[in-house]
Amino acid sequence: MDLSILITPAGMDAIQRRIQQLMGERPEVVKAVMIAREFGDLSENAEYKAAKEKQRQIDGEIDHLRRRAAHLKVIDIAAIPKDKVRFGCVCHTRDTASGEDMAFQIVGVDELNFYNREGIQPVSVLSPIGKALLGKQAGETAVVKAPMGERALEILKIS
Repeated sequence: MDLSILITPAGMDAIQRRIQQLMGERPEVVKAVMIAREFGDLSENAEYKAAKEKQRQIDGEIDHLRRRAAHLKVIDIAAIPKDKVRFGCVCHTRDTASGEDMAFQIVGVDELNFYNREGIQPVSVLSPIGKALLGKQAGETAVVKAPMGERALEILKIS
């Protein structure tokens, strides 16, 4: 299965909310373009260029999010067993070198920018940490092979 297309229900909701937010902003920007156009010569009209650029940015982001959302597969994480670290699970770990406790949630690539759960760090299912944690059980140690070196995370609990 292509892990890059997976997303949690919360991640898909966040993407849909962002699309709605951008759609709400768009009429203001279109109005600003029309007002700036009335100022005359468009070749030297900074207000027009700025408004037009903002409109392109909003339209581009809306288009990107809509196209990407159409290809994503929402996974019901409530139905996933918690015996192993799987997509959508929250994994409580302890760094064996520093003793620091951390909680990670394995999420889709597209929801990293929209994640906002307090005390839980999102990690992409395709990231070195995500790949190392997947399939592990509580009590096991995941060795993360990252560009800055190896890191061992003891899995304390999966929820």
